[in-house]
Amino acid sequence: MKTPYDDIIYLPHHVSRNHPQMPLRDRAAQFAPFAALTGYEAAVGETARQTTERRELDAQEAAELNRRLTDLAARLKDRPEVTIEYFVPDDRKAGGAYVTMTGVVRHISVPEKTLVMEDGAVIALEDIATISGFPFEI
Repeated sequence: MKTPYDDIIYLPHHVSRNHPQMPLRDRAAQFAPFAALTGYEAAVGETARQTTERRELDAQEAAELNRRLTDLAARLKDRPEVTIEYFVPDDRKAGGAYVTMTGVVRHISVPEKTLVMEDGAVIALEDIATISGFPFEI
């Protein structure tokens, strides 16, 4: 069977005298996959990331939380160490996450509606779900 390349198929491979051969590493890089959709992996990861909805406290839980905040405010001079579970809203999507922090409370600001921990963390009172520890379990 005759093909159009029969006259050149067995000739030796041409090597240029003027241009050096490309290193194999650079040659392979020409065929490496590239990110056709920039940011696709990040978008998929963001979509897969789970968030939690903020739960509403019932009347009994809210009353208990208010009682504990009042007791805590009265005992700030004792430098009470408490464990606080609070909601942190997510910046990118609906919902957020509940975070638990243990530490010494430095200040409660009623006008600003915040609780300030000794390490400088500021927690909005409306985000607090539970408070436990000293002096509540005595």
